[in-house]
Amino acid sequence: MGRIGLERDGALAVITIDRPDKLNALTLSMYQELGAAFDEVRDDPRIGVAILTGAGDRAFCVGADLQESIPALGEGRFDISEWDGAHQKHSRLDKPVIAAVNGLCLGGGFEILLSTDIRVASSAASFALPETGVGVVPAGGTLVRLVRQIPYAFAMDLMLRGTRIDADTALRYGLVTRVVAPEELESTAHGIAEELLGKSRVALSVITRAVRELADLPYDEAFRREAQIGQEAFASADAREGLAAFAQRRPPVFPSATS
Repeated sequence: MGRIGLERDGALAVITIDRPDKLNALTLSMYQELGAAFDEVRDDPRIGVAILTGAGDRAFCVGADLQESIPALGEGRFDISEWDGAHQKHSRLDKPVIAAVNGLCLGGGFEILLSTDIRVASSAASFALPETGVGVVPAGGTLVRLVRQIPYAFAMDLMLRGTRIDADTALRYGLVTRVVAPEELESTAHGIAEELLGKSRVALSVITRAVRELADLPYDEAFRREAQIGQEAFASADAREGLAAFAQRRPPVFPSATS
């Protein structure tokens, strides 16, 4: 039936959508497991960064298993708001999530991608929102997020037409951070994770929280709130260590990474 795996490697958590025989299509229970995995990353102070990927080399995730979800929705046994945790709609996960997109990234899988922070794609990956072709809409956060993350015309074309695009086009649109050869995907994602783990966790948390909270505030209010949130980093033990290390020309040892 598939599962969501969560493995720890020190301060790194790797979340894997594991149903490769079905292109990592998500069952209703897998949606719940994915939301729980994000919560576990959020709540475990030992974890600093997470990587999200799909099992196998054919798909990152093709979204919901329609043979299960469509009947459940049609019969009123299920509401799409139950997927909010998997889509991080109301997330308080203030730790970086890196997506490693290893193949098809369609529908709900695309929507989950939009909830991540840094996105590395295999050159064999492809992306689409095919919902309008089956009479539904990408309401797993995409109707809110996509036009805020990429140019309007690109976003509307993807949502209205359901056109599939390749990895290079996704990079041009701004959907992904980097495109690499398939054999380099895992090492690239892990390399980015290791780089982030060398940064201040306080600073990373402040940035991710601030970006989420400030996005829709008027400028003056956003600037006031930015100063309040930013002060948390400037007044932290990490900042004191970072400045001392800079003055002493040595690598910092941030208290947030060792506590």
